[in-house]
Amino acid sequence: MWSSLLLIANCLSDYAEVTLSTAVAERRRDYVADVALYRQDFRRYLAGLDWADDWREAFFSSTEDGLAHDARVMALLHDVGWNRFGWPEQAGGLGGNEIHRAVYYEELGNAMLPIPAQQWSLEVLGPAVLKFAPQLAEQHLPAYLSGSEWWAQGFSEPESGSDLASLRTRAVADGSGKYVISGQKIWTSQGPTATRLLVLARTGAPESRHRGLTMFMVDADSPGVTVRPIALASGRRELAEVFFDDVRVPRERLIGDVDGGWAVTMHLMQFERGMYGYAVLNKVLTELGRLRADMATRGASASARERFARVYIDVVAAQARTATTVRALARGDTVGPASSVDKLLFSKAEKAVNDLILDVQREWLIAGTREGQVSPSRDELDTARAEWWYSRAATIMGGTAEIQRGIIADHILGLPKEKR
Repeated sequence: MWSSLLLIANCLSDYAEVTLSTAVAERRRDYVADVALYRQDFRRYLAGLDWADDWREAFFSSTEDGLAHDARVMALLHDVGWNRFGWPEQAGGLGGNEIHRAVYYEELGNAMLPIPAQQWSLEVLGPAVLKFAPQLAEQHLPAYLSGSEWWAQGFSEPESGSDLASLRTRAVADGSGKYVISGQKIWTSQGPTATRLLVLARTGAPESRHRGLTMFMVDADSPGVTVRPIALASGRRELAEVFFDDVRVPRERLIGDVDGGWAVTMHLMQFERGMYGYAVLNKVLTELGRLRADMATRGASASARERFARVYIDVVAAQARTATTVRALARGDTVGPASSVDKLLFSKAEKAVNDLILDVQREWLIAGTREGQVSPSRDELDTARAEWWYSRAATIMGGTAEIQRGIIADHILGLPKEKR
Protein backbone atom coordinates (compact mmCIF):
# COMPACT_ATOMS: atom_id res chain seq x y z
CA MET A 1 0.00 0.00 0.00
CA TRP A 2 2.82 2.37 0.86
CA SER A 3 5.20 1.27 -1.91
CA SER A 4 4.17 4.06 -4.26
CA LEU A 5 4.48 6.63 -1.48
CA LEU A 6 8.01 5.48 -0.72
CA LEU A 7 8.99 5.49 -4.38
CA ILE A 8 7.63 8.99 -4.90
CA ALA A 9 9.40 10.18 -1.75
CA ASN A 10 12.68 8.76 -3.05
CA CYS A 11 12.11 10.37 -6.44
CA LEU A 12 11.43 13.68 -4.72
CA SER A 13 14.74 13.39 -2.89
CA ASP A 14 16.64 12.35 -6.02
CA TYR A 15 15.02 15.13 -8.03
CA ALA A 16 15.77 17.86 -5.50
CA GLU A 17 18.32 19.54 -7.75
CA VAL A 18 15.81 19.89 -10.61
CA THR A 19 13.72 22.52 -8.88
CA LEU A 20 12.03 25.71 -9.93
CA SER A 21 15.44 27.37 -9.98
CA THR A 22 16.42 25.48 -13.13
CA ALA A 23 14.35 24.15 -16.03
CA VAL A 24 10.92 25.59 -15.26
CA ALA A 25 12.27 28.86 -13.86
CA GLU A 26 14.20 29.55 -17.05
CA ARG A 27 11.02 29.38 -19.15
CA ARG A 28 8.53 30.56 -16.56
CA ARG A 29 7.50 33.75 -18.33
CA ASP A 30 7.44 31.94 -21.66
CA TYR A 31 5.00 29.39 -20.23
CA VAL A 32 2.71 32.14 -18.95
CA ALA A 33 2.69 33.85 -22.34
CA ASP A 34 2.51 30.68 -24.44
CA VAL A 35 0.14 27.97 -23.23
CA ALA A 36 1.13 25.68 -26.11
CA LEU A 37 4.74 25.78 -24.92
CA TYR A 38 3.63 24.99 -21.37
CA ARG A 39 1.64 22.04 -22.71
CA GLN A 40 4.55 20.76 -24.79
CA ASP A 41 7.09 20.84 -21.97
CA PHE A 42 4.73 19.51 -19.30
CA ARG A 43 3.87 16.61 -21.61
CA ARG A 44 7.58 15.94 -22.09
CA TYR A 45 8.13 16.05 -18.33
CA LEU A 46 5.36 13.51 -17.69
CA ALA A 47 6.63 11.21 -20.44
CA GLY A 48 10.06 11.15 -18.79
CA LEU A 49 8.95 10.33 -15.25
CA ASP A 50 10.51 7.07 -14.10
CA TRP A 51 7.77 6.64 -11.49
CA ALA A 52 4.83 7.38 -13.81
CA ASP A 53 3.70 3.74 -13.89
CA ASP A 54 3.68 3.63 -10.11
CA TRP A 55 1.57 6.81 -9.99
CA ARG A 56 -0.72 5.48 -12.73
CA GLU A 57 -1.34 2.17 -10.98
CA ALA A 58 -1.54 3.40 -7.39
CA PHE A 59 -4.70 2.07 -5.71
CA PHE A 60 -5.70 2.36 -2.08
CA SER A 61 -8.34 0.76 0.11
CA SER A 62 -8.93 3.93 2.14
CA THR A 63 -9.49 7.59 1.35
CA GLU A 64 -6.84 8.59 3.88
CA ASP A 65 -4.10 6.56 2.20
CA GLY A 66 -5.10 7.86 -1.23
CA LEU A 67 -4.94 11.47 -0.06
CA ALA A 68 -1.53 10.90 1.55
CA HIS A 69 -0.25 9.55 -1.76
CA ASP A 70 -1.76 12.43 -3.73
CA ALA A 71 -0.24 14.97 -1.34
CA ARG A 72 3.19 13.59 -2.19
CA VAL A 73 2.43 13.87 -5.90
CA MET A 74 1.33 17.49 -5.43
CA ALA A 75 4.52 18.22 -3.48
CA LEU A 76 6.71 16.96 -6.31
CA LEU A 77 4.77 18.79 -9.02
CA HIS A 78 4.85 21.93 -6.87
CA ASP A 79 8.58 21.80 -6.23
CA VAL A 80 9.31 21.45 -9.92
CA GLY A 81 6.64 24.08 -10.66
CA TRP A 82 4.18 22.43 -13.03
CA ASN A 83 1.02 22.59 -10.89
CA ARG A 84 1.59 26.24 -9.95
CA PHE A 85 0.77 27.68 -13.37
CA GLY A 86 -2.70 29.18 -13.57
CA TRP A 87 -2.44 30.61 -10.05
CA PRO A 88 -1.20 34.15 -9.22
CA GLU A 89 2.34 34.68 -7.98
CA GLN A 90 1.23 36.47 -4.81
CA ALA A 91 -0.59 33.31 -3.72
CA GLY A 92 2.19 30.84 -4.44
CA GLY A 93 1.54 30.33 -8.14
CA LEU A 94 3.64 31.12 -11.18
CA GLY A 95 1.12 33.17 -13.14
CA GLY A 96 -1.17 32.34 -16.01
CA ASN A 97 -4.89 31.68 -15.84
CA GLU A 98 -7.58 29.02 -16.01
CA ILE A 99 -6.40 27.87 -19.43
CA HIS A 100 -3.10 26.74 -17.91
CA ARG A 101 -4.97 24.74 -15.29
CA ALA A 102 -7.19 23.17 -17.95
CA VAL A 103 -4.10 22.14 -19.93
CA TYR A 104 -2.60 20.68 -16.75
CA TYR A 105 -5.65 18.41 -16.35
CA GLU A 106 -5.67 17.55 -20.05
CA GLU A 107 -2.05 16.43 -20.02
CA LEU A 108 -2.49 14.33 -16.89
CA GLY A 109 -5.40 12.67 -18.67
CA ASN A 110 -3.41 12.18 -21.89
CA ALA A 111 -0.71 10.45 -19.84
CA MET A 112 -3.38 8.32 -18.10
CA LEU A 113 -2.29 9.78 -14.76
CA PRO A 114 -4.92 10.42 -12.07
CA ILE A 115 -5.54 13.97 -10.87
CA PRO A 116 -4.55 14.38 -7.19
CA ALA A 117 -7.81 14.31 -5.23
CA GLN A 118 -7.08 17.51 -3.31
CA GLN A 119 -7.25 19.48 -6.53
CA TRP A 120 -10.99 18.89 -6.88
CA SER A 121 -11.69 21.13 -3.88
CA LEU A 122 -8.91 23.51 -4.86
CA GLU A 123 -10.67 24.28 -8.15
CA VAL A 124 -13.91 25.03 -6.30
CA LEU A 125 -12.63 26.97 -3.29
CA GLY A 126 -9.35 28.55 -4.40
CA PRO A 127 -10.77 31.10 -6.86
CA ALA A 128 -13.33 32.38 -4.34
CA VAL A 129 -10.67 32.95 -1.68
CA LEU A 130 -8.43 34.68 -4.22
CA LYS A 131 -11.18 37.10 -5.23
CA PHE A 132 -12.87 37.83 -1.91
CA ALA A 133 -10.07 37.31 0.64
CA PRO A 134 -6.73 37.81 -1.17
CA GLN A 135 -4.88 38.15 2.13
CA LEU A 136 -6.04 34.67 3.16
CA ALA A 137 -5.07 33.33 -0.25
CA GLU A 138 -1.57 34.72 0.18
CA GLN A 139 -1.30 33.08 3.60
CA HIS A 140 -2.75 29.66 2.88
CA LEU A 141 -2.95 28.88 -0.84
CA PRO A 142 0.81 28.19 -1.19
CA ALA A 143 0.49 25.35 1.31
CA TYR A 144 -2.50 23.98 -0.59
CA LEU A 145 -0.62 24.01 -3.90
CA SER A 146 2.25 22.11 -2.27
CA GLY A 147 -0.06 19.43 -0.89
CA SER A 148 0.74 20.18 2.74
CA GLU A 149 -2.85 21.21 3.49
CA TRP A 150 -6.27 21.13 1.84
CA TRP A 151 -9.68 22.64 2.46
CA ALA A 152 -13.28 21.47 2.57
CA GLN A 153 -16.55 23.20 1.71
CA GLY A 154 -18.96 23.58 4.64
CA PHE A 155 -22.25 24.42 2.93
CA SER A 156 -24.91 21.68 3.15
CA GLU A 157 -26.83 21.06 6.36
CA PRO A 158 -29.23 18.30 7.44
CA GLU A 159 -32.23 20.45 6.53
CA SER A 160 -30.57 22.77 4.00
CA GLY A 161 -29.10 20.92 1.06
CA SER A 162 -30.48 22.06 -2.25
CA ASP A 163 -32.13 25.10 -0.62
CA LEU A 164 -28.86 26.56 0.58
CA ALA A 165 -30.39 29.94 1.43
CA SER A 166 -32.33 28.30 4.29
CA LEU A 167 -29.23 27.19 6.22
CA ARG A 168 -29.29 27.56 10.01
CA THR A 169 -25.67 27.60 11.15
CA ARG A 170 -25.24 30.97 12.85
CA ALA A 171 -22.31 33.34 13.26
CA VAL A 172 -22.68 36.09 15.86
CA ALA A 173 -20.22 38.96 16.39
CA ASP A 174 -19.00 38.91 20.01
CA GLY A 175 -17.86 42.55 20.13
CA SER A 176 -14.16 41.68 20.38
CA GLY A 177 -13.40 41.27 16.70
CA LYS A 178 -14.48 37.65 16.53
CA TYR A 179 -17.52 35.69 15.42
CA VAL A 180 -18.99 32.76 17.32
CA ILE A 181 -20.20 30.00 14.99
CA SER A 182 -22.73 27.38 16.07
CA GLY A 183 -24.42 24.76 13.93
CA GLN A 184 -23.90 21.64 11.84
CA LYS A 185 -22.74 20.82 8.31
CA ILE A 186 -23.07 17.51 6.49
CA TRP A 187 -21.82 15.75 3.35
CA THR A 188 -18.54 17.68 3.61
CA SER A 189 -16.20 16.32 0.92
CA GLN A 190 -12.69 15.55 2.24
CA GLY A 191 -14.00 16.78 5.59
CA PRO A 192 -12.31 14.03 7.65
CA THR A 193 -8.83 15.13 6.55
CA ALA A 194 -9.18 18.84 5.67
CA THR A 195 -6.97 21.41 7.36
CA ARG A 196 -9.49 24.25 6.93
CA LEU A 197 -13.19 24.60 6.25
CA LEU A 198 -14.94 27.27 4.21
CA VAL A 199 -18.13 27.69 6.20
CA LEU A 200 -21.26 29.49 5.06
CA ALA A 201 -23.14 30.79 8.10
CA ARG A 202 -26.09 33.05 8.84
CA THR A 203 -25.21 36.49 10.19
CA GLY A 204 -28.60 38.03 9.36
CA ALA A 205 -32.12 37.31 10.58
CA PRO A 206 -33.57 33.83 9.89
CA GLU A 207 -35.90 35.25 7.26
CA SER A 208 -33.06 37.06 5.45
CA ARG A 209 -32.42 33.98 3.29
CA HIS A 210 -29.46 34.56 0.95
CA ARG A 211 -29.10 38.23 1.98
CA GLY A 212 -27.95 37.30 5.50
CA LEU A 213 -25.16 34.80 4.80
CA THR A 214 -21.43 35.23 5.41
CA MET A 215 -18.51 32.95 4.55
CA PHE A 216 -15.64 32.18 6.92
CA MET A 217 -12.40 30.24 6.78
CA VAL A 218 -12.29 28.04 9.89
CA ASP A 219 -9.36 25.90 11.01
CA ALA A 220 -10.54 22.31 11.39
CA ASP A 221 -8.64 21.96 14.67
CA SER A 222 -10.29 25.01 16.26
CA PRO A 223 -11.78 24.43 19.73
CA GLY A 224 -15.44 23.53 19.34
CA VAL A 225 -15.09 21.89 15.90
CA THR A 226 -16.02 18.20 15.84
CA VAL A 227 -15.55 16.22 12.63
CA ARG A 228 -17.32 12.87 12.29
CA PRO A 229 -16.47 10.85 9.16
CA ILE A 230 -19.38 9.35 7.22
CA ALA A 231 -18.91 5.83 5.89
CA LEU A 232 -20.20 5.60 2.33
CA ALA A 233 -21.72 2.54 0.68
CA SER A 234 -18.20 1.66 -0.47
CA GLY A 235 -16.97 1.71 3.12
CA ARG A 236 -14.74 4.70 2.47
CA ARG A 237 -14.83 7.78 4.69
CA GLU A 238 -14.59 10.57 2.16
CA LEU A 239 -17.39 12.71 3.59
CA ALA A 240 -18.04 14.08 7.06
CA GLU A 241 -20.55 15.81 9.25
CA VAL A 242 -19.06 18.75 11.10
CA PHE A 243 -20.36 20.29 14.33
CA PHE A 244 -19.58 23.84 15.43
CA ASP A 245 -20.08 24.48 19.15
CA ASP A 246 -19.37 28.15 19.87
CA VAL A 247 -16.35 28.21 17.57
CA ARG A 248 -14.59 31.57 17.76
CA VAL A 249 -13.32 32.84 14.42
CA PRO A 250 -11.39 36.13 13.97
CA ARG A 251 -12.98 38.74 11.75
CA GLU A 252 -9.87 38.50 9.57
CA ARG A 253 -11.11 35.07 8.49
CA LEU A 254 -14.12 36.50 6.65
CA ILE A 255 -14.26 35.71 2.95
CA GLY A 256 -15.99 38.69 1.42
CA ASP A 257 -18.26 41.07 3.30
CA VAL A 258 -20.56 40.46 6.24
CA ASP A 259 -23.89 39.35 4.77
CA GLY A 260 -22.11 39.04 1.42
CA GLY A 261 -21.65 35.28 1.45
CA TRP A 262 -24.15 34.68 -1.33
CA ALA A 263 -22.02 36.61 -3.81
CA VAL A 264 -19.02 34.48 -2.80
CA THR A 265 -21.11 31.33 -3.22
CA MET A 266 -22.31 32.31 -6.70
CA HIS A 267 -18.74 33.06 -7.76
CA LEU A 268 -17.59 29.75 -6.33
CA MET A 269 -20.31 27.81 -8.15
CA GLN A 270 -19.11 29.08 -11.53
CA PHE A 271 -15.83 27.29 -10.88
CA GLU A 272 -17.52 24.25 -9.37
CA ARG A 273 -19.50 23.83 -12.57
CA GLY A 274 -16.81 25.06 -14.96
CA MET A 275 -13.21 24.32 -13.92
CA TYR A 276 -14.14 21.44 -11.63
CA GLY A 277 -16.41 20.04 -14.33
CA TYR A 278 -13.65 20.25 -16.92
CA ALA A 279 -11.29 18.37 -14.62
CA VAL A 280 -13.94 15.71 -13.92
CA LEU A 281 -14.44 15.13 -17.63
CA ASN A 282 -10.72 14.66 -18.15
CA LYS A 283 -10.82 12.10 -15.35
CA VAL A 284 -13.68 10.13 -16.91
CA LEU A 285 -11.99 10.27 -20.31
CA THR A 286 -9.01 8.59 -18.66
CA GLU A 287 -11.36 5.94 -17.27
CA LEU A 288 -12.84 5.44 -20.75
CA GLY A 289 -9.31 5.00 -22.08
CA ARG A 290 -8.68 2.22 -19.58
CA LEU A 291 -11.99 0.61 -20.49
CA ARG A 292 -11.26 0.80 -24.21
CA ALA A 293 -7.93 -0.96 -23.68
CA ASP A 294 -9.65 -3.69 -21.68
CA MET A 295 -12.36 -4.12 -24.33
CA ALA A 296 -9.71 -4.39 -27.04
CA THR A 297 -7.83 -7.04 -25.07
CA ARG A 298 -10.79 -9.20 -24.06
CA GLY A 299 -13.09 -8.45 -26.96
CA ALA A 300 -16.48 -6.77 -26.74
CA SER A 301 -19.88 -7.23 -28.32
CA ALA A 302 -21.17 -4.91 -31.02
CA SER A 303 -23.75 -3.51 -28.60
CA ALA A 304 -21.05 -2.76 -26.01
CA ARG A 305 -18.92 -0.99 -28.62
CA GLU A 306 -21.90 1.05 -29.79
CA ARG A 307 -22.75 2.04 -26.24
CA PHE A 308 -19.12 2.98 -25.61
CA ALA A 309 -19.26 5.27 -28.65
CA ARG A 310 -22.46 6.95 -27.46
CA VAL A 311 -21.08 7.56 -23.97
CA TYR A 312 -17.81 8.85 -25.41
CA ILE A 313 -19.70 11.34 -27.58
CA ASP A 314 -21.65 12.56 -24.53
CA VAL A 315 -18.42 13.07 -22.58
CA VAL A 316 -16.70 14.96 -25.40
CA ALA A 317 -19.80 17.12 -25.93
CA ALA A 318 -19.86 17.97 -22.22
CA GLN A 319 -16.15 18.73 -22.34
CA ALA A 320 -16.66 21.11 -25.25
CA ARG A 321 -19.35 22.89 -23.27
CA THR A 322 -17.22 23.23 -20.12
CA ALA A 323 -14.28 24.39 -22.25
CA THR A 324 -16.41 27.36 -23.28
CA THR A 325 -16.94 28.17 -19.60
CA VAL A 326 -13.23 27.77 -18.83
CA ARG A 327 -12.39 30.30 -21.54
CA ALA A 328 -14.99 32.71 -20.15
CA LEU A 329 -13.55 32.37 -16.64
CA ALA A 330 -10.06 32.97 -18.01
CA ARG A 331 -11.30 36.25 -19.51
CA GLY A 332 -12.74 37.24 -16.14
CA ASP A 333 -16.35 36.99 -17.35
CA THR A 334 -19.26 36.21 -15.05
CA VAL A 335 -20.81 32.98 -16.29
CA GLY A 336 -23.96 33.05 -14.16
CA PRO A 337 -26.81 30.58 -14.66
CA ALA A 338 -25.30 29.26 -17.90
CA SER A 339 -22.95 27.19 -15.73
CA SER A 340 -25.96 25.02 -14.84
CA VAL A 341 -25.76 23.60 -18.36
CA ASP A 342 -22.20 22.48 -17.61
CA LYS A 343 -23.24 20.90 -14.32
CA LEU A 344 -26.12 19.01 -15.90
CA LEU A 345 -24.01 17.66 -18.75
CA PHE A 346 -20.85 16.66 -16.89
CA SER A 347 -22.65 15.03 -13.96
CA LYS A 348 -24.77 12.91 -16.32
CA ALA A 349 -21.67 11.98 -18.32
CA GLU A 350 -19.76 10.98 -15.19
CA LYS A 351 -22.59 8.72 -14.10
CA ALA A 352 -22.98 7.21 -17.58
CA VAL A 353 -19.27 6.35 -17.79
CA ASN A 354 -19.34 4.51 -14.48
CA ASP A 355 -22.51 2.65 -15.47
CA LEU A 356 -20.83 1.59 -18.70
CA ILE A 357 -17.76 0.35 -16.81
CA LEU A 358 -19.98 -1.68 -14.49
CA ASP A 359 -21.89 -3.29 -17.34
CA VAL A 360 -18.80 -4.13 -19.42
CA GLN A 361 -16.68 -5.29 -16.46
CA ARG A 362 -19.46 -6.72 -14.34
CA GLU A 363 -17.71 -10.01 -13.62
CA TRP A 364 -14.67 -8.20 -12.30
CA LEU A 365 -16.48 -5.50 -10.31
CA ILE A 366 -18.95 -7.88 -8.69
CA ALA A 367 -17.07 -11.18 -8.41
CA GLY A 368 -13.54 -9.78 -8.41
CA THR A 369 -12.30 -12.06 -11.20
CA ARG A 370 -11.37 -11.69 -14.86
CA GLU A 371 -11.67 -14.73 -17.06
CA GLY A 372 -8.28 -15.77 -18.38
CA GLN A 373 -6.50 -12.89 -16.63
CA VAL A 374 -4.72 -12.29 -13.36
CA SER A 375 -7.18 -11.15 -10.72
CA PRO A 376 -6.80 -7.49 -9.69
CA SER A 377 -5.41 -6.50 -6.33
CA ARG A 378 -7.87 -5.90 -3.53
CA ASP A 379 -7.01 -2.19 -3.52
CA GLU A 380 -7.62 -1.88 -7.27
CA LEU A 381 -10.96 -3.63 -6.97
CA ASP A 382 -11.98 -1.53 -3.96
CA THR A 383 -11.08 1.65 -5.86
CA ALA A 384 -13.11 0.66 -8.92
CA ARG A 385 -16.13 -0.20 -6.80
CA ALA A 386 -15.80 3.02 -4.80
CA GLU A 387 -15.75 5.05 -8.03
CA TRP A 388 -19.05 3.50 -9.11
CA TRP A 389 -20.69 4.07 -5.74
CA TYR A 390 -19.50 7.67 -5.58
CA SER A 391 -20.77 8.38 -9.10
CA ARG A 392 -24.32 7.72 -7.84
CA ALA A 393 -24.16 11.17 -6.26
CA ALA A 394 -22.91 12.95 -9.40
CA THR A 395 -26.37 14.26 -10.31
CA ILE A 396 -27.18 15.14 -6.68
CA MET A 397 -24.19 16.84 -5.05
CA GLY A 398 -23.50 20.46 -5.86
CA GLY A 399 -27.13 20.98 -6.89
CA THR A 400 -29.37 18.22 -8.22
CA ALA A 401 -30.05 17.68 -11.91
CA GLU A 402 -33.64 18.77 -11.29
CA ILE A 403 -32.48 22.07 -9.80
CA GLN A 404 -30.13 22.67 -12.74
CA ARG A 405 -33.01 22.11 -15.16
CA GLY A 406 -35.10 24.58 -13.17
CA ILE A 407 -32.37 27.22 -13.34
CA ILE A 408 -32.00 26.68 -17.08
CA ALA A 409 -35.76 26.91 -17.59
CA ASP A 410 -36.17 30.06 -15.47
CA HIS A 411 -33.03 32.07 -16.19
CA ILE A 412 -31.91 30.98 -19.66
CA LEU A 413 -35.01 29.83 -21.53
CA GLY A 414 -37.44 32.17 -19.75
CA LEU A 415 -40.11 29.50 -19.45
CA PRO A 416 -43.24 30.12 -17.34
CA LYS A 417 -42.86 29.37 -13.64
CA GLU A 418 -44.16 26.03 -12.44
CA LYS A 419 -47.46 26.28 -10.58
CA ARG A 420 -47.15 25.21 -6.94
